[in-house]
This record gives sequence, C-alpha cells and structure tokens, in this order.
Amino acid sequence: MKKYLLFHSLFLMLSVSILAQKPQKLSSNQIYEKVQKLNFLGTALYIAAHPDDENTRLIAYLANNVKARTGYLSLTRGDGGQNLIGSEIRELLGVIRTQELLAARGVDGGEQFFTRANDFGYSKHPKETLEIWDKEKVLSDVVWAIRTFQPDVIINRFNHRTPGTTHGHHTTSAMLSVEAFDLAADTTKFKDQLKYTKTWKPKRLFFNTSWWFYGSREKFESATKENPNFLSFDIGVYYPLKGLSNNELASIASSQHLCQGFGRLTTRGSQNEYLEFLKGEAPKDEKDVFAGINTTWNRIENGGEVGEILYEIEQNFDFVNPEKHLPKLMDAYSLIKNLEDEHWKTIKEKQIKEIIEACAGLYLEASANSSYGVLNEKVDVNFELLNRSTVTIQLTSLKSHIDKEEIFKGVQLSENEKLNFKETFVLETSKYSDPYWLKKPWELGVYTVDDQKLIGKPETPKETKIDFNLIINSVPITITKNIVRRYAERDKGEIYEPFEVLPKVTTKLKDKVLIFSDSIAKKVVVEVRAGANFINGEVSLQAPENWIVTPKKQFFDVQQKNDKQTIEFFVTPPQNESEGKLKAIATLEGKTYEQELIEINYNHIPKQSVLLNSEAKIVRLNIKKAGNNIGYIKGAGDAIPESLKQIGYNVVTINPTEINAKNLANFDAIVLGIRAYNVVKELNFKQKFLLDYVNKGGNLIVQYNTNRRVDVGAPYPLKLSRDRVTNEFAEVTVLDPDNSLLNFPNKITDADFKGWVQERGLYFPNVWAEQYTPVLSMNDEGETPKLGSLLIAKYGKGNYIYTGLSFFRELPAGVTGAYKLFANLLSVGKENIEVNANIKK
Repeated sequence: MKKYLLFHSLFLMLSVSILAQKPQKLSSNQIYEKVQKLNFLGTALYIAAHPDDENTRLIAYLANNVKARTGYLSLTRGDGGQNLIGSEIRELLGVIRTQELLAARGVDGGEQFFTRANDFGYSKHPKETLEIWDKEKVLSDVVWAIRTFQPDVIINRFNHRTPGTTHGHHTTSAMLSVEAFDLAADTTKFKDQLKYTKTWKPKRLFFNTSWWFYGSREKFESATKENPNFLSFDIGVYYPLKGLSNNELASIASSQHLCQGFGRLTTRGSQNEYLEFLKGEAPKDEKDVFAGINTTWNRIENGGEVGEILYEIEQNFDFVNPEKHLPKLMDAYSLIKNLEDEHWKTIKEKQIKEIIEACAGLYLEASANSSYGVLNEKVDVNFELLNRSTVTIQLTSLKSHIDKEEIFKGVQLSENEKLNFKETFVLETSKYSDPYWLKKPWELGVYTVDDQKLIGKPETPKETKIDFNLIINSVPITITKNIVRRYAERDKGEIYEPFEVLPKVTTKLKDKVLIFSDSIAKKVVVEVRAGANFINGEVSLQAPENWIVTPKKQFFDVQQKNDKQTIEFFVTPPQNESEGKLKAIATLEGKTYEQELIEINYNHIPKQSVLLNSEAKIVRLNIKKAGNNIGYIKGAGDAIPESLKQIGYNVVTINPTEINAKNLANFDAIVLGIRAYNVVKELNFKQKFLLDYVNKGGNLIVQYNTNRRVDVGAPYPLKLSRDRVTNEFAEVTVLDPDNSLLNFPNKITDADFKGWVQERGLYFPNVWAEQYTPVLSMNDEGETPKLGSLLIAKYGKGNYIYTGLSFFRELPAGVTGAYKLFANLLSVGKENIEVNANIKK
C-alpha cells in the first residue's frame, strides 16, 4: 500500500489523471513541456496486440524527449487474459485493461487506440489467430488507425517474419501492420472509410527489436553490427523538469497494468533501444526515427507564421510568470483556428487551449450532485469558475452538449474571485454511457461496432459536456469540460467520478449460472435497481421452452434513486437434461428494460459502468457428489466458489493467515484458486499444514500456476511448464480409464469435453515423479500430446491433485462436463460414503 501511495504522489506531480476526471493543474514546468510538444509536428504509432505488450520506455522517450505525438494501437483490449485483482474476466476484464492502458498513457504521454479484435486467449500461430479474428475487419481497423492518426513513423513491437515462435496475436499484429502500411495510401482499399478520412502514407516502418528476438546477446550483436538498417539510441535520458529519468517514467506507466501483476520497481540509467528499418524512406540518422521528416510548423501551409510566435515563447518561456505569454498565445490560437489543414488544426487547437487555460490559472468545473442521470431527467449542475491571472477574461455563455441549450452570461471573471452558480439541463440523449463495443452482441473474434467513427476509440465519447464560451484578451475561445461528480469522503478526501447516462431501471439475476440436478423448482432472485426516484412497474423472467416460471410477473416499487428491491421467482426445469438462457425483463411506462448494471470500481482507474444483458445460463444436469464442506483458498481471482455453491457444496473461503491443522480438519476437500502460489505469499509458510491435511486423509486440489519463479510445494517432485492447449475443441484422450476421477460419482465421457470455452488448459506440468498418475492427454494441432493437464497422487491417506484445466473459465460459463469432472475431483476417495445426487436447497 505504501508503494502505491508513493506512485500515486508521483502521478500527481506529473498531472496524471488517475482518479476519474480529476482536472489538470499544471506547474510551470509542465506548461513549458506542453509548449515544446506544441512546436513539434511529428507523429509516431506503436503497434502490438495486447495491453502490456507496449514498450513504455520507447513510447515515453518519443513523447517526452522527442516531443512527438505518440500513439499505441493495441489490437485487443486484453479480454482473454487473467485478472490478479478481482474476479472480472472476458469482456469485463477488457474494460479494466482499457482503463489501465489509458492510465499508462497518462503517465508516459502517449495516446491509446484499439481495433475491434477480441482477445480470445492464447494463440500459438497467426494461422489460428486469423481463423478466429475476422482478418478483413481487423486489418481495416489498422488501416483506419493509420489514416486517422496519420503517423510519420510506425513501430511494430513484434517480428512479422517469425510465425509460430511467440503468441499468435503478437505476430499477427506485426503482419497486419506491415500490410496496412501500404494499404492506408490505396484509394481502392476500404473505400467506405474515405467518407470520414483520407488516405495516408507513413514515411517509414520499424520493428522494435532486441537481443531477445535473436536468442542471445551474441547473435544480436552479430546481426546488428554495422548494419545500416538498425537504429539504436539511449532511452535512459533524464528529465530535469520532471525530476525523473525516462525509464523511471516508463516503469510507472507499465505499473498501471495491475490486473496483470505488473507493479514494479522504477529503474534508472543508460539503456539502449533498437529499431530495425523495414519499409519506406530510410532514416538519415541512426539515432533519430524522424530524421529527414519535416516536424516544424513549416510542414503545413501558413504554419510558419504560427511557428514564429510559438518558437519565441518556447525560447523565452517565463517559468515564474507564464501568464505573460497569454497575449501571444491568443494570437497564435487565432492563426491556428484559420489553418486549412484540418488534421493539424484539430490537434494543435486542442494543445494550445490546454496551455492557455494553464497560463491563465483558469479553473472551470461542471459538477452534478449524482454520478449519473437517466434519459430526459432534469440534472442540476454546479459551476465553479476562477481566473487566477490579471488577464481580462469574460464568460459570454455556456452551451450544453446534452440538450443543445445555450445560456448567456456576460460575466467578467475578476482576478482570483470565484464564480459559483447552478444551472439545470435535460438529458435529451438516446445513448447510454456504457462501453460502445459492448452495446451489441459480439462474435468470438471481433466486437460489433457499426459506427465507423467510434472504431479505435478507447472509450465511449462523453455526450455530457459543457462548452465554456469565453473571451480572453479580446479573442473568443471555447473550452469544453465533461460534467463530473465531485464530492468528499472523510476517509478518502476529494473524489471525482465520471457522470454517466444510465437506464431508468436495471435488473440483476443473483446467480449467473443455475444448475438443476432434478426436476424440483428452485428459487431465483432478481434484484431491481432504480435509476431515478419513484420507480414502479413489473418484472418477469423469460425462460426456454419446457421451463416453467412462477409467478409469470411480479410488481416492483422503488421510491429512491439507487435503492434496490429483491424479487423472488420459482423456476421449474424439465425432466430431461436441458440448457438455455433465463432473462430478466422489467417493464416501466410501456418500455422494457433488459440490462444489468455492473460497476467496476478500483482505486487505480475511474469507476466504470457497464451494461450487459440481464441473464443467466440455466442447466438441467444429472450430477452427483460426495462430501459437502469445501475450503477454498483464493488465488488471483476467480468465481469457482460461487460455482461450487451452485452444485450444492458448502464453500468456506479460508484466509491464508488462518491455515492450520485445526481449521483444515473439517473440510472434505481443500481447493487452491488459480495462481495461488504466484500471489499468496503466506503459502510459503503454510504448505506444511496443507500437506499434513492430505497425509491424514484429505483431498487437496491445486489449480494452475504460472511457471516462473514458483514452487507449488507438491508432496513429490513436480515441474511446471508453459505447455497449454489453446484449442477448446482439442480432442481429449483418456489415459487411465479406471481412475476414480473419471468414474466416481459421475461417469466422465467424451461428451463432457464438449462446449468448453476459450481453451482446455494452461501451464501444465511436463515432468513429475512416478507417484503421480496422469489421467488425460490432449494437444493442439501439430504438437505432441500433453499429459500433465490432470495429475493425481496418493499421499498418506489422502489425495493430492494438480490440474491446469481451465475450470476457472468453464464453471462460470456453465460448462456441464466441467462441473461433473470437478465434482469428481472433490469426491475422490469417498466411494464408501453416501452420494448426494441432489443439489441442496
């Protein structure tokens, strides 16, 4: 926690808006750096596949040392990975990683972009990747990013020439970048994009190489020595204005990827970065990626006149009294407004507005009393304006992006005299504020985004904005601010939250997977949440054919915004095995609402409001189990405890500090969550109690851990590897058909390995002692069989089980075969006790 607070203080020094919507409060040093950036007209685009793939050292160097406009195009949002800080996976994990990337760019000074590609998990080859991704769509998105961002220089993180040597997504990102480099300038390709943008030809393309790609430093030095296609430069430069070196800045940026466990120490000192020239015009300087490219104001028509003003400000910047530059800045702003080059005009107008606002010490805020409103609701907005300069500033009017109303003010902003007032606006919008890429059903490989202008954006553009129309030094200027909610809590201090537009009512099914082991009805709980005061209507459940819901509808009445009402239904399954979706539907004022509101709230990112279909998977399944009490030691975050409760187990979460012989004795089995040995340090000291529990007759089930610098403390030698089976449809071969894990209390057949999602499993052991029995074999196409997905060993009177099978994905997805197999793992050794074939009510 102390390390986090230290980093947080550094972020504030850097004017990083880690807490949502927190306004920039720039120091003179930071204003000067923005002036330097304003005077550099060059653009670089870095391209890779996932959050955390980006080289923050190079992005920080280009953005802060070179002063280039620098972007990172991540083909995916990292939806297919794991989560070290919570239970969110898949699309919700993608929302978290999107915000972590934005936080990283807030530190290193870059901008963030995406394609519609959906990260479906690990891929071993670009062939597999492109079979799942829609190549034409993802390639078009890369072309769109190039055409709209207009980079002079493109830098690939990965090598396009070595398919099969790394993650298939990685190589694919480079392959698509190489292809898009030429297609972006072709008027016959992706012609629909040209309604909104124009073609663009980047000057040059690089591969950000290193010795790692060559296998050794010796091979790398041999390949690069005196090779004109390789550039190298020291990115360990020191920034006196920041009090930080570039690699310190980069370390802080990469530490934003907390859900991936990327928190790290900062580093300092000289460090070389290497680029291999691939395409375009070869650079004329081996240490400058922009060599030979005009990056001055003279690159655009009539830009020279702007440059004359701004270069003089940069050369003679007054760090003690930056407001003295306001008259000249307003002159430059007027010239920029009249530029014909729309691309650079838009970029530089935004940049110079930030500088003008900071030089004037101008504080502009629009804050609502709530963090959200509903369609057509009247919202009171509190305004605060403060001019902390001696320059004459007048507020002429306010214009709302919400209802398009303009409110005329004509108020002089006197020096350091705060102006406060309240206005009311109507939320006249048909769009909610949830992530745009999740608004429509999506495919395994790509998200569905119909609006071309949204593609690539990191998040949904805010409609809840206010234009502050001002006159500064006799020049009209408009500064736009998002409406926020600003409030304070005694134990946290001042808090900023984004203001969202959300539905009037949302519903939530308490359980996302409902397992029925017989034809007896089960109670289903629906939570109705009010988005406004005085909400009343009816709610019903829509079930598949042959499933019965009683009653057919229930009435709800919630008087206060944010309050919730719990409503109960009974669902009766059919006699035979069946599965489908159960949907909650609320009806209010003649309109139906079918969405659940999911709030994601972590300290290091802004609060996120996600709307997904309010539904659950329902399964009629014949499943048996032996034993009842399960102890669960959480690892990196998964929803298996909740899933086990669905099939009737009493699951108790065990605090790692409380692992001892007495606390373990009464459990029928102990389960360790995913990556427990990677993230739970106490296990180093508590392993003896777990093994003693097994020795005395208990069952211990250890789920997957990554293989780097970890000891799982197994009772017999066991070596983890990076072996994995990424094809969820890969054939599974039974190695030990008589093993209890496949026969008691449920008979496991080939059918139980159908319908799995994303993968079979990962980080399988590849070396183990003779005491272990491998139970299953599986492999991806073209690979040798992997035998370590499920191992069992007798230890004393009990059983030790190690499995890399991806139960953490399968159980929350309601995969019936995975439930049956996991029940067998929990039941091993209990053949002589009564088998419970019913789920407890």
